[in-house]
Amino acid sequence: MDTSILSNQLIEGIKQTTMLEFIGVFAGIASVWFSKKENILVYPVGLINTVIYIYLSIKGNLLGEASVNLYYTIMSIYGWVLWSKKDAHKKEHVLHITLNNTKDWIIQLLFFGILYGVLFFSLTELKQSFASGAIPWADALASATAYTGMWLMAKKKVASWYWWIATNITSIPLYFMKGYVFTSVQFIVLLILAIQGLISWYKKAQHATN
Repeated sequence: MDTSILSNQLIEGIKQTTMLEFIGVFAGIASVWFSKKENILVYPVGLINTVIYIYLSIKGNLLGEASVNLYYTIMSIYGWVLWSKKDAHKKEHVLHITLNNTKDWIIQLLFFGILYGVLFFSLTELKQSFASGAIPWADALASATAYTGMWLMAKKKVASWYWWIATNITSIPLYFMKGYVFTSVQFIVLLILAIQGLISWYKKAQHATN
């Protein structure tokens, strides 16, 4: 695609961005920044983002992403509870950042694979029925990686950031094609934050094991 056409689409898309999408984008960026810092505000701020994007995803026929944001909402409450837990005697948080072992990777890959298969099949059926604008393989990929990342984030696993990186890379063109240009830009910012988060959490996990 010609760069001038792409830039015009970007500018026009941002002009058409609603206030609701702006709020959702800034809340999403803030929540990832808090997660990178291992700050529990990731969850209350993230809830603002997820509720808004349930609505926007349904409106844009991104049904897989709508399910992801519903899942995010539930997992944000779950993660909030886990991150808040403290040892009764030491008065320290119980949950700490950890690396994967081989068993963890097998479970996570199976979790992702099953989710992708279910989502792809479901979205393909929905596309034929009433969501003609759906893109099953891309929506399922973005959704399944996000489901996996959110689950691991709640458990403070370093590997969660690998899944977030995959989610962001997939979501950038997906939302752009659906007309949510400012959201697409958001995922570029989130991709950068996810790489930084991976580095930060990896260093913390390594330091804890030394």
